[in-house]
Amino acid sequence: MLTHAQLWTALDRLAARAGLSASGLAKAAGLDPTSFNKSKRITPQGRERWPSTESVAKALAATNTSIDIFVQLIGESGRTIAQPLPLIGFAKMENPAESSDAFDDAGIPVGKGWDQSAFPAIDDENAYAIEVSGNSLEPTYRNGTMLIVSPNASIRRGDRIVVRTKDGQVTISELKRRTSKLIELAALDAEATERTVALHDVLWMQRIIWASQ
Repeated sequence: MLTHAQLWTALDRLAARAGLSASGLAKAAGLDPTSFNKSKRITPQGRERWPSTESVAKALAATNTSIDIFVQLIGESGRTIAQPLPLIGFAKMENPAESSDAFDDAGIPVGKGWDQSAFPAIDDENAYAIEVSGNSLEPTYRNGTMLIVSPNASIRRGDRIVVRTKDGQVTISELKRRTSKLIELAALDAEATERTVALHDVLWMQRIIWASQ
């Protein structure tokens, strides 16, 4: 059972992980700066005051932390296990010749042209990272944003995904709709233009499960 002390300790660890104090984390989350202060964790009557689900969600969003990582921070050590992820630049992915050497037909990283990036362990041995370059994905993703992609994650409407078509083109888009014959994608730039791709033309598509900001 989750205890009052465990939850507050996890928030303290979350703040430290982001290089913030408890009040700095609250401020970054758009809350009253004293929301996470230790003096606020027990009421004047001596009752335990628990952080609300909304305040925890805002703290996770402010630090770009997934709920899975937060659960790890609740543990006794608060340590997250890092794993090296294959890392590729988005510019290289957009080049059909280079991306064809970097992925197999199932979209799994192959070859020696990959760098590595440490990231807390996730439940997908085939996960990899993309570093965004340039401004083609703004305002959704800025230059230098790191994207973590999970080839084995299920994909739902509204997810941001990486799609490779049989002609070698790789795009990062939002999945608007999927039928038995086609997918509808929305661009992530300011224009947010939509396009339709026949499923028989899709080699693979994979979900982006995390993005730095």
